[in-house]
This record gives sequence, C-alpha cells and structure tokens, in this order.
Amino acid sequence: MSEPVTSTVDDGVAVIRLDDGKMNAISHAVIEQLHAALDKAEGDATAVCIVGNQKALSAGFDLSVMTAGNVEGVRDLVSAGAKLVMRIYGHPQPTVVAVTGHALAAGALVVLACDTRIAADRASKIGLNEVAIGMALPQFAVELSRERLSKRYATRATVQAEIFDPRGAEAAGYVDQVVPEADCEAAAVAEARRLGQLSSGAYGATKRSLRQATIDAVLSGLDADMAAILGPPA
Repeated sequence: MSEPVTSTVDDGVAVIRLDDGKMNAISHAVIEQLHAALDKAEGDATAVCIVGNQKALSAGFDLSVMTAGNVEGVRDLVSAGAKLVMRIYGHPQPTVVAVTGHALAAGALVVLACDTRIAADRASKIGLNEVAIGMALPQFAVELSRERLSKRYATRATVQAEIFDPRGAEAAGYVDQVVPEADCEAAAVAEARRLGQLSSGAYGATKRSLRQATIDAVLSGLDADMAAILGPPA
C-alpha cells in the first residue's frame, strides 16, 4: 500500500498530497508524515500546496481511534492534530489548499489553517460537525474559526454545526474561491507559485505577527482544552 501522504516539488511549490484511497482520515501516521513534508518544504520550496483526492481533502480524525472507547487515545490524537493545525497556521511559507472534496471536522480545520483555500465546484461537504455528533468543539478549533470565518456565520458554523457546500463555504469563510472541479488542483498550485514569489522573509514575519499570539495561546492551553472536553488525564 502506498503512503497516505506524498510530497513533490513542482517549480518551487511543495505539493503535499493526501490520498489513502478513501476519505483521508487523519491518523498519527498521517500527522507525522505531514510534519515531515512541511519540514522538507522549508528547505526545498518557496510555497506549499496541500491537495486531497477525488473523494475528500479529509473527513476528519481516524474513526478507529475516535470510536474505540479509549479516552486517552482520543486525547493523544486530537492533541497531535491540534499541534499540526497550528503548525500549518504558522508555517512561514505561503500555504494553499485544494479542497478537492469533503472537508469535515479536522479536515475543515486544515482548510482554515491554510492561507488561501480553493475549492472544487462539486457536491461536497465542508464544515465542523462536532456538535452534531455530541462533541464540544475544542478551543483550538474555536480560536481558528474565530479568526478565519465570517462573523455572520461563526455561530452557525461552530455552535450549530452547520455543514456547507462549496459555495456556502465560500460565503462562510472556509474557502476563498470556488473553481471548476477539473481546475482545482492546478489553480491551487498556480496560486501557491504566485505567492511563493513574494519576499519569504517579509511573508513569514508578517504572518508571525498576525498569528503567533493565537498559536501560543492555543498550545499553552492545549492540556486544559483537552481536559475540558474529555476530562482530566487518567
């Protein structure tokens, strides 16, 4: 079986592809491979483009862990996911995501963490469904939603767990642009390449000024965040 995360460099753009042949569940292995791909991008590329498969960018955390009844396993996976999302949010290079299909729960958070979000115009679902399945939205997800989503949609998208099609996701602030399905990946890579031509130092420094306070607050409060939704560690 091929790896669920692969990375290539296309004329300066690190194209990080998620494809497990299914719905691109975010597991510990996927998280580790995404961190490695981001490490490599910093040395080999000027920008990053994250791309899903024909079914999904990602439908969320690995259900085999989330539904196993092991609270500590859930805590470990969600905490690792939070650190990855904040890593993407603060990545010093331009980050663009091609939302090729469904992006739910943790998948939607990866979308929100990227600088520019381009979605395929197709029948797909984008959003945070945690409340709908009986789980309080973690604070790191709330903070990311607060910073990236339209204020008019914030309650609908978080508290009320509303799920959007790509056009609705554009209005809500999950994505910046909706393009024909056949053009999604090419448009995202082209935009990453364009952004990669900006001054890397200025881009990274300005992003850090804009986002680092939120990242620091999320990471320093992560244990408390997990305890609030899952209870104290055993």
